[in-house]
Amino acid sequence: MAISDKKVAFLLTRGVEQVELTSPRGALDEAGATTVIVSPSEGTLQAMNGDWDHADEFTVDVPVSQAKVEDFDALVLPGGTLNADALRLDEDAVALVKAFFAADKPVAAICHAPWILAEADVAKGRKLTSFVATKTDLINAGAKWEDSEVVIDGNLITSRNPGDLDAFNSAIANALS
Repeated sequence: MAISDKKVAFLLTRGVEQVELTSPRGALDEAGATTVIVSPSEGTLQAMNGDWDHADEFTVDVPVSQAKVEDFDALVLPGGTLNADALRLDEDAVALVKAFFAADKPVAAICHAPWILAEADVAKGRKLTSFVATKTDLINAGAKWEDSEVVIDGNLITSRNPGDLDAFNSAIANALS
């Protein structure tokens, strides 16, 4: 599936779960999309394996304070407990998520990343899924939480964990095609 004219922002910071970044990014790169790492941090970011073990480092392409929704076709929010917790406390990151929803562009979030949707006040009334530890927070934010490998509600795509990456990646590519 060719999506060579699409540009996708990956919003993340230190502590991102490596496979939840590299798997969807690799799938989109392979399909011809341009992927861009957007972050409140500068320089390089330390990814993690399972929140405990250091993995690779990734270079930030665009500071979140300079990212504009009109420059991108979709937004991907990889998980990682530390990553998601830090992003939901960053005003520019939350504002960017809100802007993607206001523009009705695809937003894909996996694992702990849906926490950011609660902070951005865009989870209310939405069907979604996430890592089970965030379920109560999302329900309290008004979401309709489901235990499924991928849940699509309008422009929102969510998955639970790395075991769901094939379905997550396919759903993102389909939303862009």
